[in-house]
Amino acid sequence: MRTKTLKKNKINVVTLGCSKNVYDSEILMGQLKANKKEVVHEGEGNIVVINTCGFINNAKEESVNTILEFVQKKEAGVVDKVFVTGCLSERYKPDLQKEIPNVDEYFGTTELPGLLKALGADYKHELIGERLTTTPKNYAYLKIAEGCDRPCSFCAIPIMRGKHKSTPIENLVVEAEKLAAKGVKELILIAQDLTYYGLDIYKKRNLAELLKALVKVDGIEWIRLHYAFPTGFPMDVLELMKKEPKICNYLDIPLQHIADNILKSMRRGTTKEKTTKLLQDFRALVPEMTIRTTLIVGYPGETEEDFQTLKSWVEEMRFERLGCFTYSHEENTHAYTLEDNVPEEVKQERASQIMEIQSQISWELNQEKIGQSLRCIIDRKEGPHFIGRTEFDSPDVDNEVLIDASKYYLKVGDFVTLKITEAADFDLYGEPV
Repeated sequence: MRTKTLKKNKINVVTLGCSKNVYDSEILMGQLKANKKEVVHEGEGNIVVINTCGFINNAKEESVNTILEFVQKKEAGVVDKVFVTGCLSERYKPDLQKEIPNVDEYFGTTELPGLLKALGADYKHELIGERLTTTPKNYAYLKIAEGCDRPCSFCAIPIMRGKHKSTPIENLVVEAEKLAAKGVKELILIAQDLTYYGLDIYKKRNLAELLKALVKVDGIEWIRLHYAFPTGFPMDVLELMKKEPKICNYLDIPLQHIADNILKSMRRGTTKEKTTKLLQDFRALVPEMTIRTTLIVGYPGETEEDFQTLKSWVEEMRFERLGCFTYSHEENTHAYTLEDNVPEEVKQERASQIMEIQSQISWELNQEKIGQSLRCIIDRKEGPHFIGRTEFDSPDVDNEVLIDASKYYLKVGDFVTLKITEAADFDLYGEPV
């Protein structure tokens, strides 16, 4: 009689979408490892967990295609089981179960214990801050809150992630200490909304208090702020940024639009005048700060006049970093009740025009850096270059500094002072001083 050999399971976690998803995958992997499970990130494994994104059409399409790809592998006997988690699964579970039934099980964004159980593991409450990081060893994301209470008309995040829920300061400090012990030097603070941090548990906006606690963590040298909502921004954070060298002179603040009627329809709770004043206050308080923003073009009802208002404002504000997206009509959002009446080619053309203006601004600002010496962190080696970043740049989305690897040897994860010798639209070239 033949006996079936016991094959050791290997779990492959595949992450799609934003940095918040990266963080969730790392927590999942940390739990699996604590349960003595063999786990890899985007490698080879006979059990697959896909952490999906459901934010806009392109992301949903990528998630569905990835699920289908692994279901085909399952049908071909290449993998044994496929589990799906994350935002797409939270938002469209009944539809997915009907359309792609060959997935073993679907889990939402808050169902980690259930997912672990399906993988033969127990959820361990005591594992505060235990993660298997997937980013380069020198930086890691620190998610300080989950969910969002903002009513933005175009956004499906509250549907997928629920109400805002801050993580207590002491838990985040423990997590930061564990990351620092692994060699992490840069913390990138993320949430759906950084500005709101603490209101639910401390009854006040408490981002500055959190930062005061995090800067005391030995080994952490840079702390970067991402996803700060403009309305109600706690200005004490800027006072701290100005005097605390560990807090990068950098702020990511998604503004989405500037024409008053569009802001009102988007339910952003602000106006062109208030937003412009806020940015002027930022610049007055921390003149050396880099501001990154994101904009949406082609929102329902956006006229040519609204777009020209946005264009002139981008030219006037001269953001150091800017990304532009075309509007995506998302069901169950408030904006879904409006007619998606800007043609796709007009949306694309408007996005191109904004990015053209931005690339010129970026080129001009980069020229000013030639001859300067800047402290950079080395992220990786790629082809003939070492790739570094200044404190004014976040990984994956911002400018990089390229250093000729045939002339200089640098160690990934180290801080180095680089003299900027050349500058392009979005990249700088430098040499160690």
